[in-house]
Amino acid sequence: MGSYKKNAFIYAVIVALGSFVFGLDAVLISGGFKFITQEFNLTPSQVGLIGSAPGIGVLIALPLTAFSSDKLGRKLTLQIIAVFYIVSAVGSAFAASFLSLFWFRFLGGLAFSSVTIASMYIGEIAPVKQRGKLVSTLQINMGIGFTAAYLINYWILQKMGSDAQWVQDYNLANTGWRWMLGIEIIPAMLWFLLLMIIPKSPAWLIYKGRTDEAKKSLSKVYPENEVDTQIQRMVKSVEESESSGSTAGQLKEIFSKKMRVVLILAFTLAVVQQFTGMNAVMIYAPTMFEQLGLGTDAAFSSTIWIGVIGLVSTLLSLSLIDKFGRRPLVIGGLALIVLSISMVSFGFKQATYTVTENAIVKMKDIPEIEKLNTIVGKEFDSDIKFKKSLTEILGVESVRDNSGVIFKETAHMNSLLILLSILTFIAAFNFSIGPIMWVLLSEIFPISNRGVAIPLFALISSTVSALVQYLFPLEMENFGAATTFIIYAGIVVVGLAILYKYLVETKGLSLEEIQAKLTR
Repeated sequence: MGSYKKNAFIYAVIVALGSFVFGLDAVLISGGFKFITQEFNLTPSQVGLIGSAPGIGVLIALPLTAFSSDKLGRKLTLQIIAVFYIVSAVGSAFAASFLSLFWFRFLGGLAFSSVTIASMYIGEIAPVKQRGKLVSTLQINMGIGFTAAYLINYWILQKMGSDAQWVQDYNLANTGWRWMLGIEIIPAMLWFLLLMIIPKSPAWLIYKGRTDEAKKSLSKVYPENEVDTQIQRMVKSVEESESSGSTAGQLKEIFSKKMRVVLILAFTLAVVQQFTGMNAVMIYAPTMFEQLGLGTDAAFSSTIWIGVIGLVSTLLSLSLIDKFGRRPLVIGGLALIVLSISMVSFGFKQATYTVTENAIVKMKDIPEIEKLNTIVGKEFDSDIKFKKSLTEILGVESVRDNSGVIFKETAHMNSLLILLSILTFIAAFNFSIGPIMWVLLSEIFPISNRGVAIPLFALISSTVSALVQYLFPLEMENFGAATTFIIYAGIVVVGLAILYKYLVETKGLSLEEIQAKLTR
């Protein structure tokens, strides 16, 4: 590997470390939901707000990120984002109430724009032949973050029930969720320090008219004999732009007639990626797996497979994206997503729930469990009807706090089918639209408006994400799992049809060649 390729790889890995922190931040909360709900006595709506708080925060952050990335540069913006991660992790770990936890999680959402700026930066410093792989390091690091978070959560959960002296000294049984959220402080601080090493984006320097600095920056990631050619292409792209350089000018260009296909592609990618329900599954995985009747410990351990399979699938995508191209991976992956989440819906639709005398004996540690004798032998064909009956008999808090045990002893379903379908969905997402959306967004916009365009469509994606994450516990509570997942499948089908028509192959093309292909 030449020194310039090595540099490009090192810079991409450093920047992508932010995605690792993102992955931790997004998933660590999943292990704490049950304990946070008990400590602060949360309603399903409040649980949804805690889960979606980062998604709401990023809605505020992305417009500011667009401004900052253009005015201050990609590098400084990333360093500011790293500080937000640090403050959010500290505040969340020491949160004293629902509101304080919400606001610190919201602050963490301001840092979620790291993925957007990182994809922009890597797309601008990566050589053409390495661009797909290097941008995909974002999803790889995110997958590593997800996996690490599930492992950390499971380890802490196991220790919370231990009699070890240090567990008692730290009162881990009552503070475990705080340690889950606080562990993020370490990698966030490391990322902040490593960002000092990376050069400024050459594309941003050209946009600012600082050509000499751009050459110096580009020479670190391109062979010396190719630097001038790349600089000329960048300068030409800026000169041919219809944008005035202002945010309004860039928006005008983005919504111009010549950008119509790019606009359709970016919007569809942004919406469909989130309406797969992926983020909701990642965040609420332990709660959802409890409903399969796995029990709390098994539900937490099963989530580790989500992280591992997601990571392996992303690595596979990385190895194939510059060989087979973006289009076949996206189209094939979305088709498999539709099939897998439809099977999840089918599995939950076939489920039944029955309280037996033997089940009541096994659940004897639940206060007043004998009250369930009134529904012994009655079969419920819907999780909604069953939860409603349980709540009427035992009360909201008892059902909420003991849901893992209750579903383990009363649920009758093809848990293996649902679990395998969920894991297939995870694999398909991370093989296709998960990482490749960011690759495509980093490719399809010209230098002249990418500083606004990429954050804009990341904003749209984040808006949908926040909505999905907030509504998921409410949908599960009011519509049930079967209906929730079939809705996701229907939306993905629509997106698949649009992308099948408009998505062109961008493999092996320079950013300027891609724009010429899409805007002619």
